[in-house]
Amino acid sequence: MRYKLIIEYDGSNLLGWQRQLDGPSVQQYLEDILDKINGEHTEIISAGRTDAGVHALKQTAHIDINHQMEPWKIREAFNGNLLAQDAPITVLDVTPVPETFHARFSAKKRSYIYRILNRRAPSALLKKRVWWIPTPLDIEKMRRGAEYLIGHHDFTSFRAAACQAKSPIKTLDKIEINQNGDEIIFYVEARSFLHHQVRNIVGTLKLVGSGKIQPEDIKTILEAKDRKKAGPTAPAEGLYLYSVEY
Repeated sequence: MRYKLIIEYDGSNLLGWQRQLDGPSVQQYLEDILDKINGEHTEIISAGRTDAGVHALKQTAHIDINHQMEPWKIREAFNGNLLAQDAPITVLDVTPVPETFHARFSAKKRSYIYRILNRRAPSALLKKRVWWIPTPLDIEKMRRGAEYLIGHHDFTSFRAAACQAKSPIKTLDKIEINQNGDEIIFYVEARSFLHHQVRNIVGTLKLVGSGKIQPEDIKTILEAKDRKKAGPTAPAEGLYLYSVEY
């Protein structure tokens, strides 16, 4: 039986989704529990990897179980073990799916949010959950700069050097930048993303917001197809995998 899982996690003290040799990961926690359910090692497949320090509100994964189980029992088995280990992970939902469903390859759209805390004082409660920027940012300028990135482009300038994607060409469907009190929230949506693409976009738009470059410079940076022309990679702690659509 194949099941789809919706997973929430705080990535602050995790080494990302993928199992690592030198520290805890989301995949490791979940697979160790799944091994107990199945009685043998079973891989869990996610919609996409997240880096160390990155969070997820609704990560999607699929699992295969050797025997039929009620979805709620699977959820409780995961969450009971995760609570016992004090793991910063929760399985929100479990749903039976056809064997043709694949968490990664069946996905039609992925969305991320990035949170910036834009105020002079740091936060005692949001540490490792936002990028704190104490100097003012111009949201309207950042919005104008973001418009140049929407659509079908070569995103080499916003691609990590270690990116393993075969092509730098992606279609960015939406970028929204909104303010909620002291927070500036970026919402970015596409079918798929390059490694560090969202964080590199945010880091570059931050330069626009702070007046170091102009909105129209984003077009020049995009057309340069050169990572060195873009801004810094925004910190991992502000990034959240928001949802995956099928």
